[in-house]
Amino acid sequence: MERDRLLTGAHHDPHAVLGAHTAPGGVVIRVLRPAARAVTVVAAGVRTALKDTGDGLFEVVLPLPEPPRYRLLIAPAAGGPPRESEDPYRFLPALGELDLHLIAEGRHERLWEALGARVMTHQGVRGTRFTVWAPHARGVRVAGDFNDWDGTGHPLRSLGASGVWELFVPSVRAGARYKFDICRPDGSHTLRADPMARRTECPPANASVVHESRYRWGDERWMARRAGHAAPSAPMSVYELHLGSWRPGLNARELAEQLPAYVRDLGFTHVELMPPAEHPYGPSWGYQVTGFYAPTARLGSPEDFKHLVDALHRAGIGVLMDWVPAHFPKDDWALACFDGAPCYEHPDPARAEHPDWGTLEFDYGRREVRNFLVANALYWCEEYHLDGLRVDAVASMLYLDYSRAEGEWTPNEHGGRENPDAVAFLQEMNAAVYRRCPGVVTIAEESTAWDGVTRATDRIGESGFGGLGFGFKWNMGWMHDSLVYLSRDPVHRAYHHHEITFSMVYAYAENYVLPISHDEVVHGKRALVNKMPGDWWQRRANHRAYLGFMWAHPGKQLLFMGQEFAQGAEWSEAEGPQWWTLDPGYAAAGDHGGVRDLVRELNTVYRATPALWERDTEPSGFAWIEAGAAVDNVVAHLRFAADGSPLISVSNFSAVVREGYRLGVPGHIPAWSEVLNTDERRYGGGGVVNSEPVKAEALPWHGRESSIALTLPPLATLWLRPTS
Repeated sequence: MERDRLLTGAHHDPHAVLGAHTAPGGVVIRVLRPAARAVTVVAAGVRTALKDTGDGLFEVVLPLPEPPRYRLLIAPAAGGPPRESEDPYRFLPALGELDLHLIAEGRHERLWEALGARVMTHQGVRGTRFTVWAPHARGVRVAGDFNDWDGTGHPLRSLGASGVWELFVPSVRAGARYKFDICRPDGSHTLRADPMARRTECPPANASVVHESRYRWGDERWMARRAGHAAPSAPMSVYELHLGSWRPGLNARELAEQLPAYVRDLGFTHVELMPPAEHPYGPSWGYQVTGFYAPTARLGSPEDFKHLVDALHRAGIGVLMDWVPAHFPKDDWALACFDGAPCYEHPDPARAEHPDWGTLEFDYGRREVRNFLVANALYWCEEYHLDGLRVDAVASMLYLDYSRAEGEWTPNEHGGRENPDAVAFLQEMNAAVYRRCPGVVTIAEESTAWDGVTRATDRIGESGFGGLGFGFKWNMGWMHDSLVYLSRDPVHRAYHHHEITFSMVYAYAENYVLPISHDEVVHGKRALVNKMPGDWWQRRANHRAYLGFMWAHPGKQLLFMGQEFAQGAEWSEAEGPQWWTLDPGYAAAGDHGGVRDLVRELNTVYRATPALWERDTEPSGFAWIEAGAAVDNVVAHLRFAADGSPLISVSNFSAVVREGYRLGVPGHIPAWSEVLNTDERRYGGGGVVNSEPVKAEALPWHGRESSIALTLPPLATLWLRPTS
């Protein structure tokens, strides 16, 4: 029976059969090597041949009082000289009791050091420890290029009730490819990539790769500064990009030569990377992850990705990544039904199936799954020095009825639609990240009015749950309303003025990021400039005015690649940004270059003006000057720094020049000067500017004791600050 279980890969404790054990007459040494024609044991300088008992099993009884330290000489069945090796079954478990306890509790915050493939020295021997969580498996073997992809001779042992299987394999080094051969509850086998793999083959190949990091970071100064960083009251201007298509064909090392310089020149404080974790299908853009702990091999090795992050940090640029804990694909070599039963997904098929994306949802109520995801968030921040996680599809996690019709979902224990397991997971993840990684931020892509996304976890909201603990939330309402407004012809905007002002009703309900992301420039939604009405000049003018309005609005701003120079086509992951529109030989190169110059100036002035970010999350940092000029298509407001110094932003979303347009201003400031005007000729505008300081007059207006009269260019945004 034990022999059959061992040979069929269904044995939970192969170390009890294989290796050296005391027996009547001495010590029995038993070896399972299907690819050997002969096996010899070398102990105390003596060589003894093992008897071939069939099916790749060899054994011998040595007349010794206790198991010796020994090595094996393996004669390959294919021919050739014998090879000396250690026997994996003479080693004690290489995973400690504390690790197993923390895994069982779902509290192992450095899970990647306990599970997966780890190169190490164990009992004085160099090799790789393979560990995997497979709680429903009857047996687990490791197959790889080190055993000709036949795992028969390398079964793992079960480490008690933890669901963890382990084997230390001597001589296996970094670079070896492997998978786990899992015997499912029904006795069938499935070959699976390692859920904790730190490196993978390049898709479409999907084996895991043993990895040992030797990278030496050069961003110590950045990391020290980051630890004291208070994100809500600091400038944050984010350039979102898809690494694979920013400059198609470049790997991570090559990107490190170009991307930091480009982003720094434009003045962005951060980049946000669409999901860099491994994914099998390129056009998913990384949002269907199979290798949660591995940067995609399409860009190179994990060390190459670290080099890119390091280069960005040394250029003074923070790195955020899209993180996808909401779902995972059904590929039969990855996480789905991993060990023959629901493991990472919910056991209820109605809860497991994601209704929109053909994927599976994680079981947030299972402590091992929560641990897998919480540790994953920490892994990217600690091992890759990432400065923030933008968490994808939070709404789909929070609601049991997300995209489900009546009768397709079951209420929670209180009769509600909220998913308490997902709430608890997000709270735990955020708490762990903020506790362990000072200066890192988490950002929720959450498209509903869930109460308290950026509230502390110990503060109870209207929903009855504590806050989720995020640092920021994407302001999807602002994005939607403002884009709908700007898409209308200026003659119709007067009837929809609330769409451009309504965001200030809830602007301080959460800490917000204003996102013009990849989602807004794909799938028939058109590029940003082509969402605007009118001819080419008017579309660009609207585009520039909108960017000026966006940068002056409370909240941090995010702009997707290509929109910084008003490319006209939607984004394509196969082609990337239309860089050729900036080539001097292109007829409209100056138009596109002008918009890029404006973005550079927006970021420059923004970073130098504390009024635009220092009190971003405080209502006292903002005041309307004019919010009701619907007929004029004009909005104007003040922003204030911590010391009270102001900046005026006024946007004229009509297509006409407005001469002598009067705005109420604080009475103690005698004159104001333009610091930015999106209609300047250098940006491609018409050159309608207020070139001289504008003196305040003792003429009450807009409820203030003083006012100024401005010339407002058509389809333009102006920023003014006190004349020094």
